[in-house]
Amino acid sequence: MPSDVAMAKPTGRTGFAVKWGASVIQIMGYTATAFGWTPWNLYLFVIGVLGWFAVGVLWNDRAIMLIHLVALGAMIAGMTRG
Repeated sequence: MPSDVAMAKPTGRTGFAVKWGASVIQIMGYTATAFGWTPWNLYLFVIGVLGWFAVGVLWNDRAIMLIHLVALGAMIAGMTRG
């Protein structure tokens, strides 16, 4: 029986593009945070988290989906508090 790691490999160009695109956007979010570029940092993080959630869907990886849904919820809660 194949391991979970073997099953979680990206398939095709779509998975590859989404994974790396989301990663680059999240790195841009970290950079924006370091320079105090608020709220741009949050917008970048939201896009990156949604991208990684999509990767979880493409890979059928519930752990990736869960952690990024929780992160998205935390970011939305933080962005909407007064």
